Amino acid sequence: MANTTVSHRVILHFPSRVVNQPVISNFIKNYDLSFNIMKASIIPDQEGYVMLELSGDQDKYNAGISYLHDAGVRIEPFSQNVQRSDERCVQCGACVGFCPTEAFHLDGVARAVVFNNNLCVACGLCLTACPARAMQLRF
Repeated sequence: MANTTVSHRVILHFPSRVVNQPVISNFIKNYDLSFNIMKASIIPDQEGYVMLELSGDQDKYNAGISYLHDAGVRIEPFSQNVQRSDERCVQCGACVGFCPTEAFHLDGVARAVVFNNNLCVACGLCLTACPARAMQLRF
């Protein structure tokens, strides 16, 4: 039976006690996953985060995520970090032109901006583009 290949976009949150440990180095060596670092902020002796796209064998992915969890790293999918307030959104479409992944698009029939957080890479460009400040980025 063939193993399933997966690809997931996640944010790894490192508490200050973990930042100075070789957690990512061990993760890469031991679980044979491909990764693309999309954004990171790690400062010695402070909390940090890394936004990654991880791909590889499903079993190795699951084992690697368990390792990270056991090491004290909090793992979240990207989609949990970008949120749109439907109450604040005025459907102006300003976000559509700024989004590099086309996570926003205009629905001409409904005359509304549609947000697909599965395409979102949490770059934050929509935050500055939105005049109504309807977008929020959580870390």
